Amino acid sequence: MARPIEFDRPKTVNRALSLFWRKGYQATSLADLLAAMTISRSSFYAAFTDKRSLFIECLDLFSARTLDMLQRARAEMPPIDALQNFFERDFIGARGAKGHWGCMLVNTVIEMADVDGELAARASHHLSDMQRFFRACLQEAGATPAHAKELAAMLMLFNEGIRVSSRRRLPDAQHLQPIATTFHLIRSAIA
Repeated sequence: MARPIEFDRPKTVNRALSLFWRKGYQATSLADLLAAMTISRSSFYAAFTDKRSLFIECLDLFSARTLDMLQRARAEMPPIDALQNFFERDFIGARGAKGHWGCMLVNTVIEMADVDGELAARASHHLSDMQRFFRACLQEAGATPAHAKELAAMLMLFNEGIRVSSRRRLPDAQHLQPIATTFHLIRSAIA
């Protein structure tokens, strides 16, 4: 009979997620994971099977958390404000080092596009879910379905670009001004 898991799985997965998010899939070694997760090799294999399976779990968790954050913001504020808040939150206030890690989904598409098509496609699928959320918010704000689709596609391209740009560690103002301009244009387009 297998031994029971002797660690806090959610906390351990969260440590792995942070490591993958910061370093990427390929640059994260098993030794890095074991050290960050503070578990033994045998516990790792018993709980997660392999590095790729753990990465998929972390990628799915990152996506779920991102959509949850968007939904919570939408429940608290008007749709366009919720979207703008989604972009600004990484560049306002004390966000720590994570503000410069970009987006794990975008990072994965870039890193794995020519290396592991399945992982890149999974991250891309999650980005499509976000784009559908953008579209729903834009329609709720008054855009026609066709116009909301166009604006959501533009906003996803903006999302991907600003997440890559955040890794450059530019001053926050260099990100905040384009965000403000983008949402000024979106509000004008819908009005």
